[in-house]
Amino acid sequence: MALSRVAQSSPSQSNLLKPLSSYLSLRRRSVSTSSEPLTVETSVPFTSHNCDAPPRAVETSSAELFSFFRDMALMRRMEIAADSLYKAKLIRGFCHLYDGQEAVAVGMEAAITRKDCIITAYRDHCTFLARGGTLIEVFAELMGRRDGCSKGKGGSMHFYRKEGGFYGGHGIVGAQVPLGCGLAFAQKYCKDENVTFSMYGDGAANQGQLFEALNISALWDLPSILVCENNHYGMGTAEWRAAKSPSYYKRGDYVPGLKVDGMDALAVKQACKFAKEFALKNGPIILEMDTYRYHGHSMSDPGSTYRTRDEISGVRQERDPIERVRKLLLTHEIATEKELKDIEKEIRKEVDEAIAKAKESQMPEPSDLFTNVYVKGFGVEACGADRKELRATLP
Repeated sequence: MALSRVAQSSPSQSNLLKPLSSYLSLRRRSVSTSSEPLTVETSVPFTSHNCDAPPRAVETSSAELFSFFRDMALMRRMEIAADSLYKAKLIRGFCHLYDGQEAVAVGMEAAITRKDCIITAYRDHCTFLARGGTLIEVFAELMGRRDGCSKGKGGSMHFYRKEGGFYGGHGIVGAQVPLGCGLAFAQKYCKDENVTFSMYGDGAANQGQLFEALNISALWDLPSILVCENNHYGMGTAEWRAAKSPSYYKRGDYVPGLKVDGMDALAVKQACKFAKEFALKNGPIILEMDTYRYHGHSMSDPGSTYRTRDEISGVRQERDPIERVRKLLLTHEIATEKELKDIEKEIRKEVDEAIAKAKESQMPEPSDLFTNVYVKGFGVEACGADRKELRATLP
């Protein structure tokens, strides 16, 4: 099946203001309009704890596989570009990149709706994009500009998109999990048939607040899904050095769990679909996503002092999520190698154009520091340190 029309003309600058799903709308029609399902088996079986595992056979389509490829390739290029911007000192402060883990964001999004909620830690760029954010919002926020998703005041760790059901990146390790369980409580209270995915890393898996939140979620049968993105290193500490039991999907004890190949987008989709159905009927469940980050913990971490370069290259060669989908597209003759490379070239151009546009965005005004702090309409005053000099009256 040819994709020649897919890789023609690059999008205009106006398209950069559209969410990731809009990039795909025209191209999806060129890929396949067939409704015939395509069944693919996951790379490895699911491993379950106190529940039945979902089947390995996943129903997909040529259009979905193509969207997986393009979404993940766009995320990968975005993160590589962020690396360059950080080294050029256009991005300041903390910056945690997601390259290698894209299958988790993409597979999860394929299994749920925007009425379901997601909350995560500080490695949040790609999750924001999957939830409907735009490239310009990403790069503008990273560079502290007003057109960013948090108006340039949040930076890398504090992306947010309430209209897309994304309740943020959070900088305090593990602190997002109780908030996510609170979102699930609100969903049950309002009798919504939706769930909340609270994402955290293996480094946060030993946090006490996680177990406290899980306990109350189990007591109240909340539609709460805890997702441990196990990339095997909490900062520079290997999981086996930090956790007596690194089987994180079992750590809920009385709460069921499922171990998933987090480098397989279809496996993630199947697991999240299963988890949503389970949580709505039975309460919380834990998903452990076995994944891997190619960059260090953050941009200040070279990522090669506690692991070997051979280990990193080995994962790239054997488990890379983009290459797995590329192989499926080629095997099922959905696209040719040249067509996929043309799409990657187009993505590079889109990212470059978005960066250029984001650089044109203005920096926030100093007075913006006083906004979004208190509820509007109460006439709160901001004073100097001696409480004599009136600096501003907040709206």
